[in-house]
Amino acid sequence: MLIRRVTFFSGCFAFIVVALGAWTRLADAGLGCPDWPGCYGFVTLPVNPDEIDLANSRFPDSPYELAKAIPEVVHRYFAATLGFFILSIAAVINLDRSYKPNIKILSIVLLIWVLVQGAFGYLTVSLKLWPQIVSLHLLFGFITTTLLWLLYFRLVDESTGLANQWRFTKKLKSLISFASMLVFIQIFLGAWTSTNYAAFSCTDFPLCQGKVFPNMNFLGGFNFFQDIGPNYLGGQLDLESRTAIHFTHRMGALVVSLFLSFLAWKIYKDNYKRVSLILMGLLLVQILLGVSNIIFQLPLLIAVAHNLGGLSLITYLMVLRFRYQDDN
Repeated sequence: MLIRRVTFFSGCFAFIVVALGAWTRLADAGLGCPDWPGCYGFVTLPVNPDEIDLANSRFPDSPYELAKAIPEVVHRYFAATLGFFILSIAAVINLDRSYKPNIKILSIVLLIWVLVQGAFGYLTVSLKLWPQIVSLHLLFGFITTTLLWLLYFRLVDESTGLANQWRFTKKLKSLISFASMLVFIQIFLGAWTSTNYAAFSCTDFPLCQGKVFPNMNFLGGFNFFQDIGPNYLGGQLDLESRTAIHFTHRMGALVVSLFLSFLAWKIYKDNYKRVSLILMGLLLVQILLGVSNIIFQLPLLIAVAHNLGGLSLITYLMVLRFRYQDDN
């Protein structure tokens, strides 16, 4: 079925969009284009000297840098393409009477969600990388991807007539729901660490600044009512505040790792061995990527992979929990 293939492709494409967003953020290119949706007033990129001079005259406070404009423009065009795919999927599904109401509703929710995500893309630039907006923009991108994969599996189940493969007990479903919540919180902490440039506040492992408990300012680090502007590129928090953010993210990783290990064991005990092994595999890879980020000083490829690892974990958990509508 064509729509199922398009949805599968869109789910894979969403991972690329998230990776490009992470690349843009980690390369400090979030303001590579100070306007939106264009770039220095151009549809694509200023290339020749005359265009670059015009770009600089339009935004004298934001000198044009090709190395930073490229990832920003590429991310925008890929995100717009994904939005077009999602619009097309929703249109086809809702114009076809053969699809069940739950699939139609999910496609509409997905379309609305991606429109909201586009608005947050604009706010990310217009509010000069305000950490609250950038963190939510990242989270919303993860949710978009999760909804796409959930829609894909719903389409697979409807077209193949498969019975419920995962007859999880209500208790196990509750554990999966709780695990999903913990992972979402941890993803937010990771986003908050990144958007406040707190990754380098602890450059050693397992200690932080050579201490078990370094000097930290939690009130400063988790002040969600920071003033807007003038520009958050590079961050504005002091070291103690950034350390509090980084330390909390590390502690969150420990809590999530322990609970997901417990969940994997429970799933294994219920004879869903393949599901359990996949979950543990995703968790172990994510732990290794997180530690590598610290040891190797946040190399770009590993940092992007760490983002995709978190996306893989939450997508897998949400599909496990919500692939089927019926409760057992």
